[in-house]
Amino acid sequence: MSEEGTPEQVDVIDENDVVVGQVTRAEMRRRVLRHRAVFAAVVSSEGKLLIHRRSDSKDIWPGWWDIAVGGVVTAGETYDSAMVRELAEEAGIDDATLHPLGKGSYVDADVSLIGQCFLVHHDGPVEARDGEVAEMCWVSAAELRDRLERAEFLPDSRALLLPGLFEHLR
Repeated sequence: MSEEGTPEQVDVIDENDVVVGQVTRAEMRRRVLRHRAVFAAVVSSEGKLLIHRRSDSKDIWPGWWDIAVGGVVTAGETYDSAMVRELAEEAGIDDATLHPLGKGSYVDADVSLIGQCFLVHHDGPVEARDGEVAEMCWVSAAELRDRLERAEFLPDSRALLLPGLFEHLR
């Protein structure tokens, strides 16, 4: 829901990232419609990655771990503005400089999206503000590899961000 209490609207897009319609977020999830999403790897100057566990109330993959801060781009929103919003909501990061890493597509039985990926350098405090994040922690490259073997991590951010991510970690 939006702040006004109306259902959140999402742009439905084609394979070329062109808007072809608008639906509620709930309908997008129910029908697995292609939409826009953003993903940011938040990395400290020590080369550690911020990961988080999603709240159990999330509409998809509740309680799973994620290597990215991010989410669904709302109707009419740009990738950059959505990323700034998600960083503030999910991690309390209000002063991020976005470093675009490129776009990619991801499709499975639950999700169909085109995602814009970013790298964000951040050493300040982090704070889950919107209730969508249950816990957060910073991990080294070795710790991330270990956790990826032991826990369920979101498949879309793994597919879109994990290739190339280790070059930014220590």
